[in-house]
Amino acid sequence: MANNFKNAFATSVSTNSSSPTAVYTANNGSAVNSILIELDVANTGSSAVQVTVQLYDSSGTASYHIVKNAPIPSGGALKVVSGQKVVLNGDDQVRVYASASTVDVVCSILEDVA
Repeated sequence: MANNFKNAFATSVSTNSSSPTAVYTANNGSAVNSILIELDVANTGSSAVQVTVQLYDSSGTASYHIVKNAPIPSGGALKVVSGQKVVLNGDDQVRVYASASTVDVVCSILEDVA
């Protein structure tokens, strides 16, 4: 099977913890897995922000924090996932919210992992 690499992006993420931005949904409706290889968060604003990144487990309908309220200075960035790998099952999601909407997210993913 060939490698299927994909990028997922979000800009101006949600500031509502009850309704975070879904940056990526793993193989929507499929029974195969994806691997989150890297996840970077950048603060494009002029003030510091706090960022939360969650994994939503669709099988248990629960969210789990990768990082919660991590501070990012103005113009700064945070490598949330870098080097380690996070397995996502079908319909699991990467979700992000922040204290201000001046946040961009970039994910690198390997899809269709059997």
